[in-house]
Amino acid sequence: MNPLIEKMVSACCSGTTPAITDSTGSWSGDRMRNRIEYWLERFETMHSRRVAWSLPNGGEWIAIDLALLISGRIAVPVPDFFTHDQVNHVIESAGIDTWIGLPGGNPAAFEQIPSTEALTLVSRTLAEPPAVHAGTAKITFTSGSTGAARGVCLSRDKILRAAEVLQQRFADDNIRSHLCVLPLSLLLENVAGVYANLLNGSSLRVPMLSDIGMTGSSTLDIPRFIKAQHEALPQSIILVPQLLLALLGALQQGIALPKSYRFIAVGGARVAPHLLHLAQAAGLPVQEGYGLSECGSVVALNMPDASRPGSVGRPLDHVDISIRDGEIHVAGASMLGYLGGPAAPAILPTGDLGHFDADGYLFIDGRRKNCFITSYGRNVNPEWVESELTAQPEIALASVFGEALPGNIAVIVPRTTDLSAITKAVSAANARLPDYARVAQWDIADPEEFRNVGCLTSTGKVRRDKVADVYARMLETCTSRLASESLTTGSSHVL
Repeated sequence: MNPLIEKMVSACCSGTTPAITDSTGSWSGDRMRNRIEYWLERFETMHSRRVAWSLPNGGEWIAIDLALLISGRIAVPVPDFFTHDQVNHVIESAGIDTWIGLPGGNPAAFEQIPSTEALTLVSRTLAEPPAVHAGTAKITFTSGSTGAARGVCLSRDKILRAAEVLQQRFADDNIRSHLCVLPLSLLLENVAGVYANLLNGSSLRVPMLSDIGMTGSSTLDIPRFIKAQHEALPQSIILVPQLLLALLGALQQGIALPKSYRFIAVGGARVAPHLLHLAQAAGLPVQEGYGLSECGSVVALNMPDASRPGSVGRPLDHVDISIRDGEIHVAGASMLGYLGGPAAPAILPTGDLGHFDADGYLFIDGRRKNCFITSYGRNVNPEWVESELTAQPEIALASVFGEALPGNIAVIVPRTTDLSAITKAVSAANARLPDYARVAQWDIADPEEFRNVGCLTSTGKVRRDKVADVYARMLETCTSRLASESLTTGSSHVL
């Protein structure tokens, strides 16, 4: 067995203190060992080669994952918020022969095969499954801007190396307990949360997300989320920006947070510098990082003893990051390739714009494909502006446009129906932006409609192209107001 896998298995299958606790209770070493052995036996008898599973966060999820790592079979974790069509796309494109899910949740490919387990456990025989890149150990599916899930083929060695390097960073901060609040099917929590902490000998709390206030990919019950923090008393946690905003919102309302935090990593999307400043001023040990599924998760990370606000930290030891024509390129951690696509180059272009400062800290400047140029010739990356907008508690989501316009316009999804509060929030965000990046005109979209018409990916990220299509009339109205204002005043918001 690979030494790193052996170390992870040993961490959760030995010792008197349970390494894993989930919504069903504590997983003793014997319980975890028995479940791993059970899955190894089942995969052998079912002649499984490619296994997909969609289960809530918990010990069972981890047991399946470790069994697949041990046996060398291809693991395909599926987010439990994927739609029926997305699940079937995963099944067929990856050539899945074994499916594990909750009762009654068979994908179409397995509907006629009865399950004999408490969980749905079914298999099928494929004469000629779709080809995958040689050495593929895990296929993680990410949603692109069009919402179509793409399979990223990763090798076992690259995944484990990323976890090992992260563990070495965590060890210096004496992290001994971690709370998983992101889906385990997301590579960030899978690698940086589970693998790195097992290698570190840390205990894991892996409750079902519904038990800590999270529903689907982007709905949060803040009081329940804060209560979960007090129950778990984690020393480390991985957050996306909106979850960090929830912690800060609780503090602003006078709700205390645990004193147990030693390391709070935030990533997954651009983080507004203002949000990080507020967190650090409140005494939260928040550090921003940067990673991609295509590079096996985290590739750069700020640490308590090596941190620079506004940056995503220095590159981790297993990667070499360079800037070519303004774009970030990563070597040393590249995926094998996309499922059904050509092999990935050894030096992977990320599509992200960035730069290093004199001390080697990496700064993210946005996505190359999303940059627009205003009619005054100013280059603006919308993620920058959007991150400032969504750093305001009144604004849940935002999509900013400005190509060939004299000012920027935005579609805003609010958290409140108080129009004056939203107006103040936009003004507060604008106050932290240079004049050419400010939002000159905006309108609000109904939150439920915004989700129902497909303006979000399955992981909760805004699909800018879809917003432009669905809200074309709203954007035209904003543009007309902008033009009218410019004619009336003889000037523009942008100089």
